[in-house]
Amino acid sequence: MVDATGIGPEEWTSWRSFLSMQGQLARALDRQLQRDSDISHADFSVLVTIWNAENRQLRVGELASLLAWEKSRVSHQVTRMETRGLLERSDCADDARATWIGLTFEGRRTILHAIRGHAADVRRLYLDLLTPEELEVMERASRRVLDTLDPAVCELLDAPD
Repeated sequence: MVDATGIGPEEWTSWRSFLSMQGQLARALDRQLQRDSDISHADFSVLVTIWNAENRQLRVGELASLLAWEKSRVSHQVTRMETRGLLERSDCADDARATWIGLTFEGRRTILHAIRGHAADVRRLYLDLLTPEELEVMERASRRVLDTLDPAVCELLDAPD
């Protein structure tokens, strides 16, 4: 039976389970990053995105697009991380108005350390709990939703490392 929203009880149950799983998994991974590497999920997202970028540097606008954040949020986050010695800004030769955001030695050390623990927890809390078939279904479903929301995200997921 479908209620006035057009969503049936089983669909609501599925949606609530997904939201609960996503929230609790994110919190567990956040705690691991704080405990093991003394960084937030936002720090990790910035560091790993820059780590994966060509020449390990990005402009603020590119970083904002890749993270799906507002440019002002990225600017504030970068400033905090620059103060902590994780990131550095440098002039962009192509565009005098832009600056590159890159990893410092400490930023590289931090992301390499953080990735190890993060990967272990992703494996323990997600990958090892699902069969290969379930992982494939989750990946296909996630891409379908992402493609509806922002097709460019799926293009980024398909980009070679």
